[in-house]
Amino acid sequence: MKSTMLGAALALCLLAAGAAAAETITMASTTSTEQSGLFPHLLPQFSKATGIEVKVVAVGTGQAIDIARRGDADVLFVHDQPAEEKFVAQGGAVKRYPVMYNDFVLVGPKSDPAGARGKDIAAALAKVASADAPFISRGDKSGTHAAELRYWTQAGAADRKGSGYRECGCGMGPALNIGASAGAYVLADRGTWLNFRNRGDMVVLVEGDTRLFNQYGVMVVNPAKHPNVKAAQAQKFVDWVTSPAGQSAIASYRIGGEQLFFPNAAK
Repeated sequence: MKSTMLGAALALCLLAAGAAAAETITMASTTSTEQSGLFPHLLPQFSKATGIEVKVVAVGTGQAIDIARRGDADVLFVHDQPAEEKFVAQGGAVKRYPVMYNDFVLVGPKSDPAGARGKDIAAALAKVASADAPFISRGDKSGTHAAELRYWTQAGAADRKGSGYRECGCGMGPALNIGASAGAYVLADRGTWLNFRNRGDMVVLVEGDTRLFNQYGVMVVNPAKHPNVKAAQAQKFVDWVTSPAGQSAIASYRIGGEQLFFPNAAK
C-alpha cells in the first residue's frame, strides 16, 4: 500500500514538473532590454500575472532574429524595425507589435576633442571621422549597430569613419566599458547608458535628433514554420506586454527618477 502511494505521489510530481516545464517560453531579445535592467523589472510581473516563466537569450538584434528564424525561440523582442518587418514578410512571424521606444545618444569624453556636441547626429559623426577620434562600434549586427551604420551613411562617412574607429563585436555594456577606458565616442541606447555605472568622464554629447528615435517590437515566432514554438504561451506574453498592465510596467521602470522606456503599443 505504501509503495503504491509513493508511486502515485511520484507520478503526480512528474506530471507537475512536466506542467511547469510547459509553462516556460524562450525569448530572443537584445542586450539593451537585459542590460538596462528592464527585463528583471518586467518579467517577474508577467510571470506573476500568468504563471509563465520567460527564459531570455540576450544578444544583438541580428543574432536574436537569426535565433527566431531557426525556431529556437518562441517570442522575439528587438529594436530594428526594418529588419523586423522583413522577418515578418518572410513568414518568420505573423505580426509585429510595436511595444515601446526610447532613443539613442552619442556619448563620449567630457572634453569632446572632436567637437561633436550638439543635436545633429550626422554632423557629430562627420566631425568624429574628420578628427580621427576614437570611436567604439558594437560591430555585432545589433539594432544599435544597424542604427549607427545608418548615421555614418547620413554623415557621408560610411567608408571613411576615421583611423580611431574600432569594432568590438560586443554588447552595449562592454562597448561602453571599452569606450570609458579608451576615452572614445560610443553610440548607445539611453536605457543601457542610464544603467551604466563605469562612466569615468563620459557624458551625453548628442541627443534630441529625431533620427535617434529607437523603436522596439515584439512578435510570436510563426508556429506554422516551427511546430515546436509555444505559440499560445508566447501570445500571452505579447498580449500582456501590450496591455495596460504591461505598458504601465514598462513606464514605471526608472533609474534615478528618469524613465528609460516609453510605452507605445498599438494593435
